[in-house]
Amino acid sequence: MKDIQIRGLKAADAEDIAAIYSSIVRKLSDNELRTLIEKHAKRWEKDVCFVAVNDGRVVGFVISYVLTFGFGIGKSAWIANLGVDIEYMGQGIGKRLAQAAFKRYQEMGIDHVHTSVIWDSTDMLSFFKSLGFGRSKFINLRKVINGDSADESAE
Repeated sequence: MKDIQIRGLKAADAEDIAAIYSSIVRKLSDNELRTLIEKHAKRWEKDVCFVAVNDGRVVGFVISYVLTFGFGIGKSAWIANLGVDIEYMGQGIGKRLAQAAFKRYQEMGIDHVHTSVIWDSTDMLSFFKSLGFGRSKFINLRKVINGDSADESAE
């Protein structure tokens, strides 16, 4: 895929990213997602957010952020979300997005990158393992504040 360009996230990318996200999770996105993407776009260098573009159209994205400290670890990065348009999956776009983020993290002096994946999402687990991710010393915890915890489909 030599026609794919990797560049920093822009606020105008929010609609395309929301569409990609919706097609992957099979759920309509809302304005809150677009607003969040626009917020990251204003800070894309600090938050380390990139998009993959083919022929002027966003076909993939990575949204991450940097933590200066947290629960006993130093400055680290968290990949919050990464997605590729279903039509473009399997072509190395996700890997190129992750590599762009890794390069930027190195420039920032960040050695540790974290992410969280739903336990039964074997495709995402395989993808991140192919990038060198493994188990960390963290355990993901959650607390439901409003609603019924049974509403979650994957626990």
